[in-house]
Amino acid sequence: MCCLIYKFLLILTQKMQISFLKILPENALKFVSKKMRICVKNFAQLQCAGNFEKITEEVEEFQPDIIIMDIKLPYYNGFYWCAEIRKTSKVPIVFLSSADDNMNIVMAMNMGGDDFIAKPFDLQVLTAKLQAVLRRSYGSELTSHSMECGEVVLNLNDTSAAVRGEKIDLTKNEFLILKTLMEKQGKVVSREEIMERLWGNDEFVDDNTLTVNITRIRKKLEAAGVNDFITTKRGLGYLVGA
Repeated sequence: MCCLIYKFLLILTQKMQISFLKILPENALKFVSKKMRICVKNFAQLQCAGNFEKITEEVEEFQPDIIIMDIKLPYYNGFYWCAEIRKTSKVPIVFLSSADDNMNIVMAMNMGGDDFIAKPFDLQVLTAKLQAVLRRSYGSELTSHSMECGEVVLNLNDTSAAVRGEKIDLTKNEFLILKTLMEKQGKVVSREEIMERLWGNDEFVDDNTLTVNITRIRKKLEAAGVNDFITTKRGLGYLVGA
């Protein structure tokens, strides 16, 4: 199935890709990263903070859609970084910590946190809480940043694709071809329609140029483990999501 998605976790019945920055102590990164990856599965882009002295810079560079932050961090605690992030960003921040007494929960909310999850946590509870935060934070702003078809996710912001979280760089024409096909998943798109989308009325474009671009896309997807993504219908055109 092919559908428009936001870069977020599954919300209700719609698949959404989540791009979130997880700020956790170094000694917990390996353990929690594994649990997080189980939670968000194949539609997540997960990045862990690498420099706990420059969290705000990492947030600015990564531009996360949601932040999961522990209280006890090297150098400065999570409360400090939450307040610093709030000076420049309204990105949702969810505290994940074993320090779950009422004082810490109140402090987390007062510093600008959106929710608090106590460790050890249940993955279903984590997912439900993230869904609630995303609904509250983005509600009517759930405009699509990407398109999904099977295992292939097309990022409309940076014109790249991704398969199971692995980024695939695309040329402008490769991106437009995939976008055209994914917009009409399950339906045959003629070569003429694709060429019109890419090159308009340019009469000097060789018909083989489209074939070359289709071949390149197939090779890139096959290298990522996705075979037969684009189906050729001889004399008709191409389709995805058959």
